[in-house]
Amino acid sequence: MVTAIAFSLVTFLVSEVAGSECSYNNTEAGFEEAGLETWDIVTIALYFVFILAVGIWAMYTADRGNVAGFFLAGRDMTWFPVGASLYSSNIGSGHFVGLAGTGAASGIAQGSFEWNAMVTLLFLGWIFAPVYIAGGVVTMPEYLAKRFGGERIQPFLSILSLFMYVFTKISADLFAGALFITEALGWGLYPSVIGLLAITALYTVTGGLKAVIYTDTAQTVIMLIGAFIMMILSFQEIGGYENLEPCYMEAIPSIIPENTTCGCPREDAFHVFRDAKTSDLPWPGMLFGITIIATWYWCTDQVIVQRTLAAKNLSHAKGGCVFAGLLKFTPMYMMVMVGMISRIVYPNSVACADPAVCTEACGNPGGCSNYAYAKLVLYIMPQGLKGLLLAVMIAALMSSLTSVFNSASTLFTCDLWTKIRPEAKTRELMIVGRIFILIMIVVSILWIPIVQAAASGRLFDYIQAITSFLAPPITAVFVLAVFWQRMNEPGAFWGLVLGMFIGLCRMCMEFGVGAPNCPDPDFRPFILTKVHYLHFGMLLFGLSVMISVIVSYLTPPIPKEYIVRLTWSTRHSKRKRKDIEELELKTKPNLRGQDNPALDMSDDKRDDASSVSSSEQSTAEPVSGWRKAFNTFCGLQEDKAPTLTSEEQEMLNKKMADITEEKWPAIIVNTGALFMLSAGVFLFGFYA
Repeated sequence: MVTAIAFSLVTFLVSEVAGSECSYNNTEAGFEEAGLETWDIVTIALYFVFILAVGIWAMYTADRGNVAGFFLAGRDMTWFPVGASLYSSNIGSGHFVGLAGTGAASGIAQGSFEWNAMVTLLFLGWIFAPVYIAGGVVTMPEYLAKRFGGERIQPFLSILSLFMYVFTKISADLFAGALFITEALGWGLYPSVIGLLAITALYTVTGGLKAVIYTDTAQTVIMLIGAFIMMILSFQEIGGYENLEPCYMEAIPSIIPENTTCGCPREDAFHVFRDAKTSDLPWPGMLFGITIIATWYWCTDQVIVQRTLAAKNLSHAKGGCVFAGLLKFTPMYMMVMVGMISRIVYPNSVACADPAVCTEACGNPGGCSNYAYAKLVLYIMPQGLKGLLLAVMIAALMSSLTSVFNSASTLFTCDLWTKIRPEAKTRELMIVGRIFILIMIVVSILWIPIVQAAASGRLFDYIQAITSFLAPPITAVFVLAVFWQRMNEPGAFWGLVLGMFIGLCRMCMEFGVGAPNCPDPDFRPFILTKVHYLHFGMLLFGLSVMISVIVSYLTPPIPKEYIVRLTWSTRHSKRKRKDIEELELKTKPNLRGQDNPALDMSDDKRDDASSVSSSEQSTAEPVSGWRKAFNTFCGLQEDKAPTLTSEEQEMLNKKMADITEEKWPAIIVNTGALFMLSAGVFLFGFYA
């Protein structure tokens, strides 16, 4: 019913009205309404109280004393919070600012990036998640370590993932959130960001993934309500959806360079599929290039996959993917088209084309389209609702940061720290994971000036370009790992390393040379001017696959008994899997600590958890009252686990790795998947 109503809303919004004319006077709107009033402050305060209450509740109901509870929310999440957290983790303040900015600058094509997620979320739920769950992994680098063995791939991918978090997720969201807050409130940049990060860290550090998922769910509701109200008021401002196209095509700044089309809307602004050679977003790249980088993001990135692994079973994981996919039709209308309306209202500033005018308007000679959403919010929204939209932006920023911080902590703790400290106990891993979140916060604050200097007038292009340079080798390795049993460790490693080297070379050229402002001549090399970043991503993916295949064929294969339940064709196998790490390294690093075997779902023998826990408790020194209170707040208290026999422990491990589905839940999620695909085909076809 909910999906039917949502689909009806889409068809209503996109209904065409023949012969419509633009009746909106697109003279630059006044901006004296920028200040927040009493009810706005009250709304923001209520928002913080609500989110903190949800976070604290989730914090104290979560099992935070072990890795399964802290990093995978106890594997007990249902489809609704999983889907809401997937959506909220993806839609950050960078989306509100970036999508609205690119919509204002070039039209609706960037919105198809969001619709592509409907397909790649199906890849996650129906192809990748079953393999990850059956393999019993917590992190994506851990999957590659189990699949290929060796000591190179797991730390390399962990470090690479943390590197990409800084360059894309954290940097873009902090820049976008800070931009909106400073524009709306006039506060200092660093006090605003530090305050947001402090509140974000409170429930992320103490509560673990369960607190993050439940606060993400609450913030998804807030974001959808606030953004929907903003969308309705925006369309009312220009007289309805039917006036969007004519008004947008007339939104030209009063000052443009002579004898140029700089500042004029693109002729193909209302097409998602554009010319393959001359357009800003060529259609082959939109179909295939986006799918490659979206597969990295939705199917192999720790931030996203970790939410799916927290589902109580595979049907709930698939249901969460469908729910998130259906929500992904909204950014086109709530962000991209709202940014286009901001250009109509503010043609001289949001759509500025002269570098001097842009510098005066926003301090950036490259353009001011990144300010589209914030400026329109402060102009359109009435008292009280401005505070709601600011709360929405804060929600988007905080939900993205909590997701990144929690997943980055998981990568560092489970994939890097355990290499340094193989005998680390659960308590040490919990403390290290929380401390690393604090380190990430400090790094994020220090990165703000670099982001301000690097980001241009189109933030979303910056994000997608970097992803196209770095993500395709990762996608290639994971796709081959899942579908091709002959793939081995040397092939995966060299495909990843050489592909990443090529991508980094292009990235350094892209941002080292820099694109000229309109209408300055472009003297950049051929590979920058003629090979679009999406086309480059396609070429890089193919090259990485080729390198991996060649090296794999030139080196010995992995015996099949070491890849049981780690590939698509073996995911349902009942055979006992041998541990490839034991074969190659003789001793296996204790990924989760000897006192927490409940999460270790591989087939090798494990120490009895209860005996270790009991021995530790028997030798523990008395703990002071203050120490007990601190341990309780941070989830570091010692939990008395029930004694399990080896048979009971083995049954528990098999249950955690079970991917069987009951009949009716499977039918329901498959039906939902078909409906989501149908909606995606309709949207692409309508706007093609």
